Amino acid sequence: MAGKQSQLEALIGPVVESLDYQLWGIEFKSQGRNSVLRIFIDTLPGREGGISLDDCTKVSRQVSGVLDVEDPIAEEYTLEVSSPGVDRPLFTLEQYQLWAGAEVNIRLRVPFEGRRKYRGIVKGVEDQDVVVIVDDHELLFPIESIDKAQVIPRFD
Repeated sequence: MAGKQSQLEALIGPVVESLDYQLWGIEFKSQGRNSVLRIFIDTLPGREGGISLDDCTKVSRQVSGVLDVEDPIAEEYTLEVSSPGVDRPLFTLEQYQLWAGAEVNIRLRVPFEGRRKYRGIVKGVEDQDVVVIVDDHELLFPIESIDKAQVIPRFD
């Protein structure tokens, strides 16, 4: 999937950026006729406000046109465009660094110490590893070993 992920990012990223948004991340869930390509967009750094339904619609129309022409996904799928939301997923090392201090749920591709799911505080990034404090222990997860990570929202 890494090759497909890179191909999709290369196609979709410039379209999203040309519309003055930031491509936060891409998820593709291949499930036969129920496959979903989910694109997360965010406002550019330094801009006020969030992502509206109109923003998602505008990006969806443009991205859909590019995907129809380039046809990078052979199977049928549903295209969804969304904001990352308060429980935003994290995709890149830069995003983990940006969200240092936040509590996250992490699911690994393969078990580490007998577990695939962890909940902890992002400490930061070291080389290609995400540093997370779990139960007073500092754990390093290689970025490629993380299947999914989401920020746990705080409502203070």
